[in-house]
This record gives sequence, structure tokens and C-alpha cells, in this order.
Amino acid sequence: MHERPPAGRLSRRSILAGAAAGVVAPIAVSALAPPVASAAPRVAGVGGTTRQITIYAEALPNGEVAYGLNPGQATIPGPLLEIWEGDTLEIELVNTTDQRLSIHPHGVNYDVVSDGSPHNDSYNEPYETRTYIWRSQTAYQADGRWMPGSAGYWHYHDHALGTDHGTGGVTKGLYGGLIVRRAGDLLPDKQFTVVFNDMAINNRMVPDTPMFEARQGERVEFLCVGHGNNPHTFHLHAHRWADNRTGMLQGPDDPSHVVDNKNLDPGNSFGFQVIAGQEVGPGAWMYHCHVQFHADGGMAGLFLVRNPDGSMPPGAQEAIDRFNNHQHHPHTGAHG
Repeated sequence: MHERPPAGRLSRRSILAGAAAGVVAPIAVSALAPPVASAAPRVAGVGGTTRQITIYAEALPNGEVAYGLNPGQATIPGPLLEIWEGDTLEIELVNTTDQRLSIHPHGVNYDVVSDGSPHNDSYNEPYETRTYIWRSQTAYQADGRWMPGSAGYWHYHDHALGTDHGTGGVTKGLYGGLIVRRAGDLLPDKQFTVVFNDMAINNRMVPDTPMFEARQGERVEFLCVGHGNNPHTFHLHAHRWADNRTGMLQGPDDPSHVVDNKNLDPGNSFGFQVIAGQEVGPGAWMYHCHVQFHADGGMAGLFLVRNPDGSMPPGAQEAIDRFNNHQHHPHTGAHG
């Protein structure tokens, strides 16, 4: 019998509810920050809370496997988990499948029993329930040097299905996003998780890749994650961001490099915020891998920026139709 660490009874709590195609519902203000009376950007609160959730790992009818916050609601990617620096996250993982699997995080602290790796005997046997504890921290000073905190755009994934590195689990869809906020961070109106997994986006290829939607003027946050065996780049048409922790400049003299395309290698992750359609207007804007044969092969999707009232801007539906009918060409090794 595979042993699991002792833990008290945990309650299920939805930090952020996952939705189809990796679209995540907006943050509930009451869960993450005091209500704001004005239309000014919301700001992150202070950490130090222990948050308890239950996640279900489930086999999907098409042979994929995914995480969900409720039975029968598993999605690819899994639910976007979000905490403040200083928070602790206790995850009760319920394995409803007949295969061993786990959950392994990037960017936070954990003991060996919560590693999610078979190397540390940290995984769920088939149909087993097990608790994983992740801790976050603020930056601190030690021996005159500053040690980094946990704030950043991270991710989590299986590390036990198929091989000791979870190759089968990641291939099948056992992955999701993790954000650790720093007090004072601006909170977005919309959040999207985009995972480049081998030659697919959120395990889908054109024309089935996710279309993300926002209204012009909304603050939109993208969390980008790489998995699989192929190096990628993430390019977003008509929008750019600062290549730093938040994607936003701290002032007019901030030396951060401003980009609209960034490398996204397997295991890497980054995030940023943009104002939808700022200075460019609404429309059906493309996002894609900028490795040419990856884009030609179907690694592309749409970021639909609607009018401020939610209506469809002129020409957007036609652009969507042309995108869906576009002929993509899997790589054959030929050039020209």
C-alpha cells in the first residue's frame, strides 16, 4: 500500500474556476482583495492565508486525462490556481483513474512528500486521495543577500503517469497554471492560460484551438506555459508587453525590454497583462507560435477583442471565418 502523509479533513474551495479551452473566469474581488468602488484597476492584497482545495484527476472520453475542481468538470488546461506571496496551498488530489499520477508545482516551496515525483515516493496510486502542500514566500534577506520570493507566473503538472517524469500525463493534458501575486499587483479583468504542448495549443490544433475573448479596454492577463519536446515562441498580434515579472513598466525610464514575441521552451512559463485593443482597436487578433512550420502546422489561435459594449466589431466574423478555413500545412521537412 502506498503511504500518504497525514492530513486533516480538507474542504474544497474554488480559487479560480477552470472553463473549456483554458478560459478562466475573472477573479472574484471578494476572494482576493477588498471591494473597489471606483473603476480604477484592482490591486492585490496581502498573503499569509492557508487555502484548501480539492482537485480531481479524471480520464476523459477521448483518452486524455485532466484536472478539475469538481467531479466531471476536468478541463485542459486544469484550473488556474492563484495565491498571494506568503500563502500556503493545501491540495487534496483525488485520483479517479486506474493509473498512478501526481501533481508537481513550479515556483513554490514544498517538502519531499509533496514533490509529486516517484523519486520521492510522492504520487497517487490508482483511486487514491493524497494531500500536497505548497508554500510561497516573500523575498527576504539572508547573510546580506536578498533571496527571491515566489511571485511569478508558474504552472503545475503530473510527474508520474506513463514514466517517472509524467510524460504520459503531460501529453494527455494533466497540467495547469499557477500564479503567485505580490501585494500591490494589479488584478486583471480576464485571464487566459495558453499551453504550447508539442505541436498543439491546450492539446488542440487549428481549427479547434481556443479563441480568447475580451472587450476593448479590459485588462487581460495571459499565462503562457511550454510542455512537450519542441521549443516554441509565443507571439501576440497588435499587443506588446514588458519582459519582466508582470509585463508592465514601472515608469517611463524602466529599462525592461518591450516584446511581442517570447521564447516558450518546455517547462518554461511567463505571464503578462495588456489592455485589450489599446491603440489598435477591436478585432480578431491572432496569437501563434512563430516557429514557421509550427504555425503552418496548426499552432495558432485568435484573441477576439470585441467592442466596449460587447458587440462584434466590423470585419471580425469574416476574419474568424477566414482563419477557420485557412489551409495549414504540417511540416514535411521541405522548404520554399
